[in-house]
Amino acid sequence: MLLLHRHFLPLALFMVSFWTLNTTAQELQPLVNLRTFTSNMKHDYFPKDCPLSQVQFEIVTGFVFTSPDDMLDSRPGTLMLTDCIELCKQNSTCKSANFETGLCVLFQSSANEFPEGLTTSQFPVFTLYIQKVCLRTGSESCKRAWSFEKIDGYSLETYAKKRIISSGRSNCEELCLLERDFPCRSATYDPLTGNCLLSDMDRHTVAGTPGTYIYSKDFIYLENNCVDDPVKLCDFQLLKHKIMKTVDSVYQDVPTMEACRDLCLAAPYRCHSFDYGDTGDRVCRLSHHTSNTLILIKEPYLIIDDIVGTYELSSCYNVTIDCRTSDMVATVRTNKIFNGKIYAKDNPNSCVVDVQNGIEFSIKMAYNDIECNVKRKSDGVYANEVIIQHHDRIVTSTDLGLALNCQYDLTNRTIQNDFDLSIKGAIEPSLFREEVVESPNVLMKVTGRGGNELNSAQVGDPLELRFKISDYESPYEIFVRDLVAKDGNDQTEISLIDSRGCPSEGNIMGPLRSVQGAKIFTLAAEFDAFKFPTSEIVHFRAHVTPCIPKCKPVRCNAYEGGHHIEVDSYGRRKKRYAPREEEEVNQGSKMLVTQAFYVSDKFKGERRRSSSSPQRNQTNTDHFFNDETMDSSSSTKESVHRESNDICMNLTGIMVAVGVFILIQIGLGLVWNHIRSRRNISKQQENGDFNSNAVIFNPYNHHSRHR
Repeated sequence: MLLLHRHFLPLALFMVSFWTLNTTAQELQPLVNLRTFTSNMKHDYFPKDCPLSQVQFEIVTGFVFTSPDDMLDSRPGTLMLTDCIELCKQNSTCKSANFETGLCVLFQSSANEFPEGLTTSQFPVFTLYIQKVCLRTGSESCKRAWSFEKIDGYSLETYAKKRIISSGRSNCEELCLLERDFPCRSATYDPLTGNCLLSDMDRHTVAGTPGTYIYSKDFIYLENNCVDDPVKLCDFQLLKHKIMKTVDSVYQDVPTMEACRDLCLAAPYRCHSFDYGDTGDRVCRLSHHTSNTLILIKEPYLIIDDIVGTYELSSCYNVTIDCRTSDMVATVRTNKIFNGKIYAKDNPNSCVVDVQNGIEFSIKMAYNDIECNVKRKSDGVYANEVIIQHHDRIVTSTDLGLALNCQYDLTNRTIQNDFDLSIKGAIEPSLFREEVVESPNVLMKVTGRGGNELNSAQVGDPLELRFKISDYESPYEIFVRDLVAKDGNDQTEISLIDSRGCPSEGNIMGPLRSVQGAKIFTLAAEFDAFKFPTSEIVHFRAHVTPCIPKCKPVRCNAYEGGHHIEVDSYGRRKKRYAPREEEEVNQGSKMLVTQAFYVSDKFKGERRRSSSSPQRNQTNTDHFFNDETMDSSSSTKESVHRESNDICMNLTGIMVAVGVFILIQIGLGLVWNHIRSRRNISKQQENGDFNSNAVIFNPYNHHSRHR
């Protein structure tokens, strides 16, 4: 691992880049000179008469081109990939270039002519190789610095929408740029057959979907950089303590992380990640890569404990509303395959659209349809609230809430008005308290990360589910399995920890780990707060079994940073190889522990006002927002307010209430008996018939006895 102090990272990375390119050239010089023996095979793939309007560029990540005799220029201090490409574009003799953060080297030849000059360059930093291509599509087809990224030996055949015979790789790229039936995000070219497979998907849209982007020895994968991505309602996820060794752009004097985020979303290429302040004060670095696209690169990240890390683009949504004569249609376009549902907030079961493997989907809500419950706020004004839910059963921090409004000029109700939504807030559950089903030894409760007690939570809050042995002197440890979350109606449940003790859905809850430094044995699993869309109650239920003297963890598969890894989970012990006396499990002591949460589902809307002048057909939205300032790494979402009153009462509370009620009744009985006795005495005195009798009142017996 390369360890560098954060304040010296820019200089250090530049020095490493310069050393890499020059030493590689010296080492490979004898090999490159072999081209003199194969000059009769030389073929120029970039025509000299290519008009400037047709000059485009391909990039290849993790490779460096070496040809010392053909080197035109070296530009130390180049911090922008786009600047390096522009230098080559404006030089008519330049055919290729190498770029690393802080260095750009231009060549008058390319790997198309001399493929032996292209070699891997991934350590200590990875290089971006750039080469000119001539595409007969005109400058209007792509106004970005490069057109395609090329990856040899991979394909995306699963999502191919068109298969065309092409005359070569460049022709396949042209076909993708000129495609009009769908947005062509990538192409797969087969040099042996000439087949060109066009797709509306790419590595980013299928990220996390297994078996899609696969190794295919004879294929060439071409990813389109010219296609437009949704850039509204974007959510970034933090990859902690890791920053890329090579980035596409470096900006200095950027005032805030939010400004750096905005630079990424407005970049002149498809930016998918950024880091801020880790390589220098107010330094913002952008890249078109993420951990998913760097899986072929050896150690692409610097790992440093005292830095924040890289923010990776998780998802973006562009939402438009079509206000039609008798209904409203909300259309969502996203940058990643969506598997989930979109539904009316008040009718999640009757007004819902299930989406499978979609990047564009819609929900139509008729104004006279009671199932969708569109509200008529006034003459010509209709409104409804919808939820975009990623998981099939539960509401998570990645979900969106939208308040949709259509306003009509009743003289003309046929004008369509598209409206991009910008929404603040999150779907927020309120966590009020834990409730433990009576168990002799084990407690389960929800805490913040680190174990701090919580009274409430919001969807997306970082939490831990902890299992703790209540007896400080207990000789046991515990393991957990069959952890499920259920709604309050017992109609819907999801598995969080399976029967093996491994996470069932790693994107919702992580593995169970032993808490280091705890005074008594404690297991904890990290998760982000979530809720069910149709219930105000969330129950956690798990089976816990003690073992002595130690519980061994089970090995579980996990997905982290674009790689499949194995992690330990104390969900269940591994197969026992030690003698029986070394590890014994109390098979008769399996316990069931549960915990319930009350979740509120209220909205607070803030109308986004438009111009005061009326429009013929208007659409607008109410924004749902957090009461607290959101972290910039999170997308803006619908909010559900916290409830301050706990409506759940445990058994102890009920007993106390009954006891107080009995005492009040006793007190009232004593007072009433005293008043009644005084009245009787007064009457006897008035009638001259007075007896000195004492009355003893037994509060637990309705009979009084005279003494």
